Amino acid sequence: MANQFSSSVDFGLRLSRRIYYGQGSAPVPAMSRSPEEYLPTAPMCYAVISDPDTVDNPDIRSYQPYVHGKCDPPALIPLQLLGVTMEVDCSLDTAFVTVNARWRVHCVLGSSTCDCRLAIPMGEQGSLLGVEVDNFGRSYHTELISRNDENDKEKVAKAKDGYFLKSQIYIIDIPQFSGGSIFSIKIKWSQEILFNEGQFSLNIPFSFPSYVNPIGIKSPKKERILLKVNSGAAREVSCNTSSHPLKVSLTDIVGGVLLQSPFLRDFDEREIFCLYLYPGKSQDRKVFRKNVVFIVDISGSMKGSPLESTKNALIASLSHLNAQDTFNIIAFNGEFYSFSGLMEPATVEKLLSATKWVEATFIANGGTNILNPLTQAMKLFQNSTASDSIPLIFLVTDGTVENERQICNFVKSCPTNGQPVRTPRLCTLGIGLYCNHYFLQMLAQLGRGHYDAAYDLDSISFRMQRLFRTASSVIVSDITLGGLGLDSVELFPPYIPDLSLESPLMISGRCNGTFPESVKVTGTLADMTKFEVDLEVQREKDIQLTNILAKRHMDLVTSQAWLLESAELVEKVSKMSIQHKLPSEYTCMVLVENSDGKKAPEPMLIKRAYSKLSRQRLERDSQKLFLGGMSLGFGDLKATANNVSPAIKEAKPSEGLLEKATSTCCGRFADNCCGMCLLQTCRFANDQCTIVCTQLCAALACFELINCCIELCDCDCL
Repeated sequence: MANQFSSSVDFGLRLSRRIYYGQGSAPVPAMSRSPEEYLPTAPMCYAVISDPDTVDNPDIRSYQPYVHGKCDPPALIPLQLLGVTMEVDCSLDTAFVTVNARWRVHCVLGSSTCDCRLAIPMGEQGSLLGVEVDNFGRSYHTELISRNDENDKEKVAKAKDGYFLKSQIYIIDIPQFSGGSIFSIKIKWSQEILFNEGQFSLNIPFSFPSYVNPIGIKSPKKERILLKVNSGAAREVSCNTSSHPLKVSLTDIVGGVLLQSPFLRDFDEREIFCLYLYPGKSQDRKVFRKNVVFIVDISGSMKGSPLESTKNALIASLSHLNAQDTFNIIAFNGEFYSFSGLMEPATVEKLLSATKWVEATFIANGGTNILNPLTQAMKLFQNSTASDSIPLIFLVTDGTVENERQICNFVKSCPTNGQPVRTPRLCTLGIGLYCNHYFLQMLAQLGRGHYDAAYDLDSISFRMQRLFRTASSVIVSDITLGGLGLDSVELFPPYIPDLSLESPLMISGRCNGTFPESVKVTGTLADMTKFEVDLEVQREKDIQLTNILAKRHMDLVTSQAWLLESAELVEKVSKMSIQHKLPSEYTCMVLVENSDGKKAPEPMLIKRAYSKLSRQRLERDSQKLFLGGMSLGFGDLKATANNVSPAIKEAKPSEGLLEKATSTCCGRFADNCCGMCLLQTCRFANDQCTIVCTQLCAALACFELINCCIELCDCDCL
């Protein structure tokens, strides 16, 4: 899909050469030959062109040769950006981004219309919160509806008016924009603020290509960026204005507790709190020794790039082990294969032997069985008595299995030997969309470890190595909270993980009762001394904790709803989703046309959002575009059984708003080859082929299609 999108943009830029801007206007910006250059690196709007004859300047009509046929797939012409404003609200480890932009349909005749394709690239762990479109006469806004609505269930299942181009680039098609019209779009999303080497850093996709600059207009596009920061700790905040990165520097372990009452219309009336610990940047801080077992899926579906990337990441992770650490490797498909029957010391000789074993053993074939290798890994730690080391299990898979709930119950029932620090920490990495990511999240919760996902195949190595660094740099383990004295409390996550140098610890929850003025946090340091700190509790008024914590709460409750098969928890997730305008497994986002042709006032939207939360309904006379691709699903047993290669987080765009056109030379053919190139190629073919191709080109010339090919072709065939 990404390649097809880039190809359509490439073709659209070539097609835009038909547009005449008047004498003395700036030339069309040069185009890149790299397909990756055409993937959006900032919020972008494109005119969807299925009829190339409509491409012209809406203000200055010019003579254009008539073009027969349709573009299949449609060409995408980037629209002119007249102005853009970005507001970023950073709170704790989450950034809320709002982008307001004005675009002009500069490439379509004033008497014609086209659909517009909105591309929204989001940062790490990005979640789309809402879109509003104002087209001066027609306006749209997004809302969330429950998947339990029987009237919309079939449409929700086929929702394809929105889809993921890649894991963090979301696409929405919006219908009917007139040539020459100016419209505005407001986009909201949230994303994670990354933590690395004691610093928070924020990277927002906001780099616009040169070809969105208005041509023939003296004043360039206007940009404005507003940044707000609330780190939760009184620490230095620095911002480098050349590339706009955000950095919050921390030198030692710091933390606090934020407490907030529920807002007026919150369906959960309990108070919400958030406890955070930042590990700091101290280079001499000791980390726990590691006993590591890697469990890697080598089933037939991992063949090719997934297994090669996993293999490379595994070997790279092994190289970061110290001589006092121990390790083992288990590869599995329908069976499992162990590098050794015991935990081996991470000496140079053993690591070299393990690398050779991986190269010889990691051959993709067979089915998927997770329970047996996981049981074997647990057995490797049964005789371990070292209290100054952390047992770690890394599970990497791209598939789902039938006995996943049995596996969760097995992990939950594993003995701890009375020492939480000796309990194996279970970390999971899911590849693609055929694995059950909520099963993997639940395993990580039960195992007090970490979870990550590689939706794009080219991110497997990076994600796996980052997961290993996070789990293998533990500085405080066996963490407990004391002195709460509450009537009831619900923790997220329910099992408190360790504090790592590579990741801050954040524990949140809902509670009833009187919250204490301070919370005592205890744990065990890597030198086996006791860690103890009293965190002051403060009432938070500047930031909305429910918005910051909503996504992680929803993910955790969704995992519990899946494990327990609880209809009550499903209903709870649906309510949380609609309340916080966050997509979930049990809701669907729709783009609704406002019936009065005007933008819906904010109080009306708030009132609608909190009425009938259990069964959200929209007016039936409004046009609704169902946006798909925002849920992960719960795995695909059939795809796993058939060893289908892992699907990435992208969906096929529907024919939906755009009619599928008949392919002509102005479609795929003109995108890859023109008539003159074809004649040049005939020199290397036999006589019969030359005659046929010559007759074909003569027929195309009769319909003036050769002129179109010459105009669009960028080669040196003339």
